[in-house]
Amino acid sequence: MTKRRAEEPLEELAYRDSPSSKKVRVGSASEESIRSNGFSTSSAAPNPINGHEFETDERNGKDILAATDQLGEELQKAGASPTPPELEEEEDESAYRAPSRQQAPVEGYTDLYLDTINRSLLDFDFEKLCSITLSNINVYACLVCGKYFQGRGPKSHAYFHALEIGHHVFVNMQTKRVYVLPEGYEVKSKSLDDIKFVVDPRLSREEVARLDREAKDAWDLGAKKYRPGFVGMNNIKANDYFNVIIQALAHIPPLRNFLMLEDLSQKPELIQRFSVLVRKIWNIRAFKSHVSPHELLQQVSRQSQKRFDLLHQSDPVDFLNWFLNNVHFALGGSKTKPGTSIIHRIFQGKLKVESQQITAKADAGDRLRFEEAAEVLVDTNRYLMLTLDLPAAPLFQDELDKNIIPQIPLTSILAKYDGIKAQEHLNTRKRYRLLHPLPPFLLFHVKRFSKNKFVTERNPTIVTFPVRSLDMSPYVEPNPSLHPPGEPIWYDLVANVTHEAVRIRDDSVEGEAEKKVWRAQVRDRARDEWLEIQDLFVERVATETLFTKESYLMVWERRKETKKKSGG
Repeated sequence: MTKRRAEEPLEELAYRDSPSSKKVRVGSASEESIRSNGFSTSSAAPNPINGHEFETDERNGKDILAATDQLGEELQKAGASPTPPELEEEEDESAYRAPSRQQAPVEGYTDLYLDTINRSLLDFDFEKLCSITLSNINVYACLVCGKYFQGRGPKSHAYFHALEIGHHVFVNMQTKRVYVLPEGYEVKSKSLDDIKFVVDPRLSREEVARLDREAKDAWDLGAKKYRPGFVGMNNIKANDYFNVIIQALAHIPPLRNFLMLEDLSQKPELIQRFSVLVRKIWNIRAFKSHVSPHELLQQVSRQSQKRFDLLHQSDPVDFLNWFLNNVHFALGGSKTKPGTSIIHRIFQGKLKVESQQITAKADAGDRLRFEEAAEVLVDTNRYLMLTLDLPAAPLFQDELDKNIIPQIPLTSILAKYDGIKAQEHLNTRKRYRLLHPLPPFLLFHVKRFSKNKFVTERNPTIVTFPVRSLDMSPYVEPNPSLHPPGEPIWYDLVANVTHEAVRIRDDSVEGEAEKKVWRAQVRDRARDEWLEIQDLFVERVATETLFTKESYLMVWERRKETKKKSGG
């Protein structure tokens, strides 16, 4: 078998330059430094530190180290210093440096990697924390897998994620600018506008004004139909008490419009996250038909020192009291001056409280009657919420051995504020009267739970109420300068938070325990319908059956007065 002839003679390959090594760059740097110091390389001995001559001298048996030392001596005589070891280390490290970043994509490749974006995996409702460092500074979201990473530089976690996993498109969660990594250039494409909108949905004033006038349906990525503003909210573990309050507040038009239209970027984190959640509830171009309150809930948990969190179920009214006060202060509200924030302008009203000491001479059967001879103390307080007391529940069953579920009209328990009916507190009798002007929105808390040292008792009394035209004038002290005497003050129901006790199996001695289930009933103004929302479930409910649930919190809106045209 004959040997195959070589393609090129060996003599020609012997004098061909070898691939440049790191030492070559050191030599070239030395040549540049020699020239910069005025030393001509042509007058000196041939520099052996290059690819071809290095290999030739090595074959000829010359001492390369001696030649290098000789070069160093000549450089010192010429006034040039040899390459310091620090520079040599930097040159060695430069071989491993990342390539230079691109400022713009190559012409014709502006949409590179955009086809790898998976919108179905994108969920921007969770707190913006790096999935590795848990930092909230300079966070980017991978548009392929949806994970959060910090930074986009050559040593950042997003950069390594792009190299290791092959996911190349990232969006900055604050600036909403999209970048391709590891190249590092920004992508400016109209096809990404829907993602930028979902990150931070913002509607124009005209669109916000049409929310309550035009009935509009929308569809998510899965072609599921939903109503903007009436979407489910994820119950992560036990945050249903939180969900119903946010749903109720998101359907109060002045507060909703303020959070959706005002620039709150310089406000505290609580306000910013509340604003983002409300805007996502009313998002008309959402990727999914529900939202998650995780981001706001985490801020509430930190700010309340874990008094309200997602692991333990709390009372909705307790949370509402805390939340309204903290939002008020976060917006720059004052403790003493009224009307210093939108919270006070919407909910705050005035209440007159008359109190009198109960003396030992008081008749046991008439302890609540105010005595004319005794001194009556009058005080004016401000309120955000009115508490309504239910009568005691019956202790016995009827003749059919069925529990009696009592009913009481809302107007009966509102009689607490008529200025006539008194209540006893310790050794003091008190009576209450509302004062003009009444706030645009009234919050009623139906007090159902009472605690003692041993148990928490629930009052199952049903409160019946009209959905429209609740007259509040009998409970307000007349003031002709602010409201004509005898004229009604109409209020309409906006939202209703209900409670339901569900029995579940328990390992305790009793064998069963009651679980609290909270729901929010909200009104769709555009369709004049009512919807009931329990976590992720949204369904229509008949207006006539709203009062059949155990109402716990009611939101009433004052009807705008129409000016009567004078005749003639």
